[in-house]
Amino acid sequence: MSTLDWLIVLGLNGAIIAYGLRRARGTSTSGEWFLGSRALPWWAVGLSLFATNMDNSEFVSATGTIASEGLHFLSAHTFGGLIGVTVATFVIVPAIYRAGLYTNSEYLEHRFGPGTRVLGALIQIQYRTSVLGLMIWAVHLTLVGVGGLRPGLSWALIVSLVVLSGIYTAVGGLRAVVATDVLQSVLVMAGGLAVCIAVWQAVGGWNAMVAQLESLGTTAEGLAPGLAAADLVHVSAFRGRDGTTSPAVIFIAWILISSGWWTVSHTSTQRMMGARSLWDMKMAGVLGVGVSLVILLFTDMLGLFGRAQFPVFARPDEMYPHLISTYLGIGAKGLVVAGVVSAAVSTFDSMGSSMSAVFTRDIYARFISRDRDDAHYLRVGRMATVAILVLGFAYLPLILRAPTMLAAFRSVTSVFVTPLLIVYLVGAVTRTNRRVGMAGLATGGLYGVIGFVDREVVDVSWLPSWLTGQWEAFLWAVAFTAAGCAFAALRPRWRGTAGVGAGTGDASPPGAGDWLAKSSGELGPIRLHPFRERVPLLASPALYTGLLAAISAWLVFGVFW
Repeated sequence: MSTLDWLIVLGLNGAIIAYGLRRARGTSTSGEWFLGSRALPWWAVGLSLFATNMDNSEFVSATGTIASEGLHFLSAHTFGGLIGVTVATFVIVPAIYRAGLYTNSEYLEHRFGPGTRVLGALIQIQYRTSVLGLMIWAVHLTLVGVGGLRPGLSWALIVSLVVLSGIYTAVGGLRAVVATDVLQSVLVMAGGLAVCIAVWQAVGGWNAMVAQLESLGTTAEGLAPGLAAADLVHVSAFRGRDGTTSPAVIFIAWILISSGWWTVSHTSTQRMMGARSLWDMKMAGVLGVGVSLVILLFTDMLGLFGRAQFPVFARPDEMYPHLISTYLGIGAKGLVVAGVVSAAVSTFDSMGSSMSAVFTRDIYARFISRDRDDAHYLRVGRMATVAILVLGFAYLPLILRAPTMLAAFRSVTSVFVTPLLIVYLVGAVTRTNRRVGMAGLATGGLYGVIGFVDREVVDVSWLPSWLTGQWEAFLWAVAFTAAGCAFAALRPRWRGTAGVGAGTGDASPPGAGDWLAKSSGELGPIRLHPFRERVPLLASPALYTGLLAAISAWLVFGVFW
């Protein structure tokens, strides 16, 4: 890259980080740090959700996966995101919000007891730091492949980004994170659209790309088994790396993966819980998933255009940086890399803020040091921010072993995240007993560990692929978790031990009288919406959710299936 490109990258991101440091000043209470005093408007929360969802690994992994496996990833960006955000904002998070809680793991104790809270918190930290590892690797690929940096200098720059984003996150908490996310979302959109437009024009449009793929037949390098290059434009063509998985199974798996991000991940639910009203929360979810759908649709197309132009390309994860280097000129290249770096910083601060909240409230304050003053827990949360960010580097060996970054992510997600998603749903929509949560996590988690070992650890798989395969594992995780929940719900001795606040979130916080209870009481009254009377029809979140559902159905089943 040229000097001008680097000035654009450093100037734009430096200004955003400086703004984050400025907005971080004045944060003095845990309510401000963890939840922004529950005063954030829908548009700010929505753009923050988009910026967090659109980390740089999304650009890199989507382009590389589609270049080798096809458009099945579109299912995650349409139905997966929409169903996930609907479940989160209409069912699960409102129950947490009404209870005056700070984390979704905190809700697990309300509903199922302290054991599920600890497990939920540990699963959250493991899940999100694994995604952090994907993002770190994606930044490295971009800085080396596009920026031309030596590996050592690239890693030094990544560590610097971690430190800087960690500083303003540790000082300002959610308020500073959301403020910078709004600016970063604009930069991410601009950079993503710039590379899409440049590649589209260079290839000659959609029809030219399809013609090039059809001319390749099965000669393109790195395609999934059984695929011709022209099959990449169809959602239903990919049948797993072994060529035997039903497209319906893959479609359902993507819905479960995306739903896990929007509901299990406190990175997203923390922003929703910081909204100033329940209406703001729902509209923020619609905005976040809607903008993500548009930008990711363009990004998904890059994988197809990249494969058409470069049929011999051995490492799919390097496709996105290669397209930037090949088709963008001076200035535009700097804008795109600035967007990639900005997406990385957005993810760094989001992970640090949300996972430090999980550690501080759900582990440290609940089980280690129960009744200190507010300033003490604020300091712990700030220190935990840096530790969480460092954990992301531990997943790099697993990522490097996988055929693509996304394959590594899929393999990890089914182990604990999907069982936790089912337990949240059971807690929010039923009044079943408190033993159900731990029973569901135990059966679903045990299956997940066995499946992961069979897929990723042993040299020769000793269980059939229909039971532990990467895609089938998501459905089995649901089945085993549901079986554990059903066993506990139907057991006669346990039927009478109903969970507190089941489905309503109306229980008193556990450990009443300590800091957890005191901080929950400082959040203020719950607002249904910001309007004087009722919500106008054109401002109804359900209306726009239905519109996005229609668009998703048209794209997946009408255009690309």
